[in-house]
Amino acid sequence: MSGDGVTSSKLPLRPVPGSYGPPILGPLIDRLNYFWFQGPAKFFTARMNEHKSTVFRTNMPPGPPGFCNDPRVVMLLDAKSFAVLFDNETVEKRNVFTGTFMPSVHFNGGYRVLPYLDPSEVQHTKLKGLCFELLKTGGPRFIPEFHSTMKEAWETIEKQIADKKAGEFNDLKEQTIFNFLCRSMVGKDPREGPDGLGNDGPGLADKWVLFQVAPVVSPGLPHIIEELFLHSFRLPSVFVKEDHDRLYGFFNTHASGILDVAETRYDQTRSEACENLMFFVVFNSYFGFSALLPSIIKYVGAAGAGLHKDLAMEVRTAVQANGGRVSLSAVESMELVKSTIYEVLRMEPPVVLQYGRAKRDFVLESHDAAFEIKKGELLGGFQPIATRDPKVFENPDEFVATRFIENKKVIKYVLWSNGFETDDPTVHNKQCPGKNLVVLVARLFVVELFLRYDTFEVEVKGSGTSSKISFTSLTKAIY
Repeated sequence: MSGDGVTSSKLPLRPVPGSYGPPILGPLIDRLNYFWFQGPAKFFTARMNEHKSTVFRTNMPPGPPGFCNDPRVVMLLDAKSFAVLFDNETVEKRNVFTGTFMPSVHFNGGYRVLPYLDPSEVQHTKLKGLCFELLKTGGPRFIPEFHSTMKEAWETIEKQIADKKAGEFNDLKEQTIFNFLCRSMVGKDPREGPDGLGNDGPGLADKWVLFQVAPVVSPGLPHIIEELFLHSFRLPSVFVKEDHDRLYGFFNTHASGILDVAETRYDQTRSEACENLMFFVVFNSYFGFSALLPSIIKYVGAAGAGLHKDLAMEVRTAVQANGGRVSLSAVESMELVKSTIYEVLRMEPPVVLQYGRAKRDFVLESHDAAFEIKKGELLGGFQPIATRDPKVFENPDEFVATRFIENKKVIKYVLWSNGFETDDPTVHNKQCPGKNLVVLVARLFVVELFLRYDTFEVEVKGSGTSSKISFTSLTKAIY
């Protein structure tokens, strides 16, 4: 591919196809199609096929009634046009984290937290720098704490298989992930002590986040209930104030070291820093891993014993060559593990939508055409389609674990982190500050799995990131 999104080649200039429909009825019909009649993937592919274009206009949820937002979006569904969403000179990221609407700041102590800030804002630079400080502080704990939490999880799953013939990963993953993040980033097991959260952490997190994003997600309730009570109105923060306050109290107490750094080095109030750290750990990291780890199990499990054998051999060889220890250098040497994780991220990105608002008039390019975009228009990208761009990836709908060993050039277009995979997050861009941690933990998950087991079988119910995963067998490693 030559160029991404904004270039000066001689592609034919055409109007952006698509229509928003009547002011109230159009957004409502599109919302019902998005959530119920078609589902997100068919919603986009149907319009892409109808308009014969990967760039088109449509309404995005929530839209009217009950919202004062503008639901009109220009969607970008190919890897070339999608890239403009990473261009800070062309698009603004102010208040577009959740798309066409923004939850009340009262969910976050009255502050606009980092994901809603544009890189041009001074507070963005400070708060993202603080996230990097948190990651640096937790760095030495990531590998040992992940090993410890996964050991607990595998032992529980093994017991469930012995007792019930199936180990329910979904029931276990949330507590496992929450514990790992708190133990590694905050340095405290959330279940311990009188000022801990017991086993309530994941439940508090689920409720607090759901109330913020309810208008743009489907948690699996009956359609009529979701449409009337979740998708038609903003939910008030007062209903989750107690949940928020318990989470806040935990972080305010046990993240005191990094909060001291926030005050002295980053000129932040303790309360705003705590709200942002809590959002980063709970909203960004916890929910990101909750989506990603089941996807790894699903795709690697479906690939079968052949891939399992190859992964196990690579993992064990690298660890044995490192004196029997799992280290960053050992993990970095595992080419098949790296490629497998990139392929899972490509097939099923843990974040599916990205947005940006045009800062100026410009010409946007897809592979096939150029389009005039006006200042102020909201642009959106649906990553599960952009990461299956047939102009970039051969057999794009097929899971190929070795794909990125065979062609490292296309690693760039694994678009899940609000930036190219070959780029790194900085205080000056909107790429996820935990991007490298996500990739590391995903690889560690595969490492822990194949250090312990030779192969496994799973049962998958449902589709997408809401899949229910059950282990039906785990064959213990003997080596």
